[in-house]
Amino acid sequence: MLNYKQINNLTGWIIFAVSTLVYVLTVEQTASFWDPGEFIAVSYKLQVPHPPGAPFMLLVYRMFGFLAMGDGLQVAYWMNIGSALFSGFTILFLFWSITLFGRKIFGIQAGQESKGQVISLMGAGLVGALIYTFSDSFWFSAVESEVYAMSSFFTAIVIWAFLKWDVIKDPKEENRWLIFIAYLVGLSIGVHLLNLVTLPALALIYYFKKYPSPTLKGAIYAMFLGGVALIIINNLIIPGLPTLAGSMEIFFVNSLGLPFGSGIVVFIALFLSALIFGIRYSIKNARVTLNTILLSLVFILIGYGSYTLIIVRANQNPIINENAPKDIISFVSYLKREQYGYRPLLHGQYFTAQLIAQEEGAPVYMKGKDKYEIVDYELKNTYDPEKTTILPRIYSTQENHKRIYRSKLGLREGQEPTFGDNIYFMLSHQLGHMYWRYFMWNFSGRESDFSDAPWISLADSLSDKYPDYIKENKGHNNYFMLPLILGLIGLFFQAKKDPRFFYVNLMLFLMMGVVLVLYLNSPPVEPRERDYIYVGSFYAFAIWAGLGVLGLAHAFGKMTKNLGTGGIIATLLTLPVAGLMGAENWDDHNRKGRYFSVDSARNFLSSCAPNAILFTGGDNDTFPLWYVQEVEGFRTDVRVIVLSYFDTDWYVEQMTKQADESAPLPFSLSPERYQKGTNDVLYVMERENLNAISAREYLRLLNSGSDLLKMQTGGKSIVNMVPSRNLILEVDSSFLWNDEIVPPQFKEIFAPQINLQVKGNYLTKGNLMLIDLIVSNNWERPIYFNNTSLSTVTLNISNHVVMEGMAYRLLPIRKPDYIREELVNTDIAYENFMEKFAFRGMNDPNSYLDEEYRRFASNHRSVANSIAIALLDEDKLEEAAEVLNRNLEVMPHQAIPYDLSSGQSVPLFFEVGEDEKALDIVEKISKKSLDMIEFYTSEDRTYDREMMISIEMVKYFIPLLEERGYQEEAQNLKLRLESLIGSESSQPGILERR
Repeated sequence: MLNYKQINNLTGWIIFAVSTLVYVLTVEQTASFWDPGEFIAVSYKLQVPHPPGAPFMLLVYRMFGFLAMGDGLQVAYWMNIGSALFSGFTILFLFWSITLFGRKIFGIQAGQESKGQVISLMGAGLVGALIYTFSDSFWFSAVESEVYAMSSFFTAIVIWAFLKWDVIKDPKEENRWLIFIAYLVGLSIGVHLLNLVTLPALALIYYFKKYPSPTLKGAIYAMFLGGVALIIINNLIIPGLPTLAGSMEIFFVNSLGLPFGSGIVVFIALFLSALIFGIRYSIKNARVTLNTILLSLVFILIGYGSYTLIIVRANQNPIINENAPKDIISFVSYLKREQYGYRPLLHGQYFTAQLIAQEEGAPVYMKGKDKYEIVDYELKNTYDPEKTTILPRIYSTQENHKRIYRSKLGLREGQEPTFGDNIYFMLSHQLGHMYWRYFMWNFSGRESDFSDAPWISLADSLSDKYPDYIKENKGHNNYFMLPLILGLIGLFFQAKKDPRFFYVNLMLFLMMGVVLVLYLNSPPVEPRERDYIYVGSFYAFAIWAGLGVLGLAHAFGKMTKNLGTGGIIATLLTLPVAGLMGAENWDDHNRKGRYFSVDSARNFLSSCAPNAILFTGGDNDTFPLWYVQEVEGFRTDVRVIVLSYFDTDWYVEQMTKQADESAPLPFSLSPERYQKGTNDVLYVMERENLNAISAREYLRLLNSGSDLLKMQTGGKSIVNMVPSRNLILEVDSSFLWNDEIVPPQFKEIFAPQINLQVKGNYLTKGNLMLIDLIVSNNWERPIYFNNTSLSTVTLNISNHVVMEGMAYRLLPIRKPDYIREELVNTDIAYENFMEKFAFRGMNDPNSYLDEEYRRFASNHRSVANSIAIALLDEDKLEEAAEVLNRNLEVMPHQAIPYDLSSGQSVPLFFEVGEDEKALDIVEKISKKSLDMIEFYTSEDRTYDREMMISIEMVKYFIPLLEERGYQEEAQNLKLRLESLIGSESSQPGILERR
């Protein structure tokens, strides 16, 4: 007969096997969008990721990469398996944590468990663990190589270890467990800092054990000390020790004239000596508490020591070396995430506040030849004190953020916000939209996977209000609020039966949810949904869901006079709740057959000529490209440049070095002209009688430090400027005869001069270096831009680029004014799209392609339209039809619903004589559009971008159908649209028509 410990262990491992199998069966098979592409690439070659890094994760996932047995195409899969495994362990420790919480409720001592209690505890752990296994946000992170799977594992094991510590009686064993927990916390620092947020809650466990008669005052004091521990680790140990070491290093090198590294050596010697002295003192004088604290500190530092990887590898100059933290000064900046700017927390400005002063703060040092040199000063901004507040939530002064604030708060232009508006935004948007909505996604249901999708209430669950396009969306998950109800039962049951540990779990729930929301102080818009940040809070609620089973078992046990029977009934009644979540979530979490995150990256690179330079914009434009180059070894001759990184000296310096097959890039400006603090911003100060200036001459003057470019500010010459926004690049006329520089079809529009015109009132360092690269390169290497970088660059070069697929090539040509569409090199673009582009899995209706995949699919559809238009302009009707039909073949509606780009292809299908396909697109898009308009109108929802597109698409189709003689179809669309939004539907749409 098995005892409780054996049953508990065996059941836990079975659930571990089940959850791990679920994640392995649904794991991403390659590098997904967002950060995984970067993390896989840097783990594979132990490079340096974006701040603050995750060195311990890189080391561990590097080992998973070995399982690929040298096959670069399998590396991502095995690293994703690593996430699946860590997620399975998270579920294991969740199960054991639920049973430990349950034992507290029953007040069970070891070896005194009754059969009914064992059954009830196993049922509670089983259901609670499976509910979290199938929860939306956790499952999302469990199947890709991101930090959140491993971070969740550390959070789970630390919570379990503290609960385990609570039942230990031997003081010696207690201290060993505390040291073990400290080591886990230290290791977790090298993954993610979420683990630290649990410390105030865990301090309650310590207090309740050490003080048998707790008081409210004592509990608050314990949580306060837990918060102090959090601050010590997060603020003093992680950035504080390196900062102190850096200050000592600067003093020893700059003031005492000692060699580089001397201050660090002395700091380490003094710090270790103090630790050793303290430990010896605690042993000699039998100070057990002091000894435990010091040993815990030592083990935290041992775990934290994984960060040495960052400095060691940065000094090896890997290809991906973000921020290049090679010395103690740059390492501190890296840890503090200084590149991401500052968000006010307790006091700050409203978004309408005017900047009234800017003062120099602490100096910014950089390692020089023989000392650390001051290259810049931190800026201290002072805002109008009448427009500042405590707990600032509406603080961002970015223009697009201001518009969103006003829209959400109902403020007119020029109207000042109040503190009430500030709190309303915090409650409605930060806590409501950016947390509570995510919480309800996981325990109530999610309407769809469209941006800003709401959660599903019980009334929504039971209604039939949703149109087909939502019901058919794989992200439409309806749990009938059953997980939420079960969790609430557990919450109240624990609060009644075990109020002490109810407050422990409540603190876990709040610290990793509400408190984290307040600390992060999110801006009004994010680049994507951020629900994965709050999985720790959802983990705590899953504990309550498990305890809800225990509450039901207790109730049924009373009715049947048998707790074992009650436990069986409760488990059988609630296990289907987890099953429902698994069934609802499987189709939108099963990532089998998805490759387009990688294929789209390949398509970007395939669009480039050999030895090209490709500028990219955001994360999804870049990280998959890093992955396919660094891991799969695809097109390593192309130098990928992140336009926003070009604003930094470390990144420009890296571009001057060989990278795989890509030769160093040429620049005319010397390093001191682009180092940090120099030429960060150059204002356009147009001088009289100077309409334009030679770009080469401007760079020469800048490089020589000419006084002609100095701008006086406050009586000091502090910055350089641009004397004219028109920077002229002369083009050698001999290039006209080089077909590799000027393709034959574009020789008639050859431009002997190109105006690299500055669009705004200033030039950033990144755009300055772009000008330098264009000039210095002298057309030797092809320069390309993707759509994002082309739209964000502040130089007016759109008339000098030619589309060759997914990238635009800069050429010494000028688009004629009579050409409305973009210039396309049809020969190259046709070949790239038809022969080189990859679309694996994009025609499979069973593959789940979320909104990001659909966005990239839309971009490819748009490219196909552009190629077809250019081919039609060249009277190549057959080739245009081939492109349009391949577009439908590789991305059919059944797999990827038709979108805006599909709608814009309708007149093209008409032109190539494919009326049936054009009408099919019109029918499918119109149905979805009209359904959306009707649904939004009936629900009185605010018109968002998708709604506006839906209206315009229908308005776009009506005249198209009329022109082609499909009067009945056009009239039907018109009448339906008018019935929904009125007679304005008869007005022409705003979409361009061919």
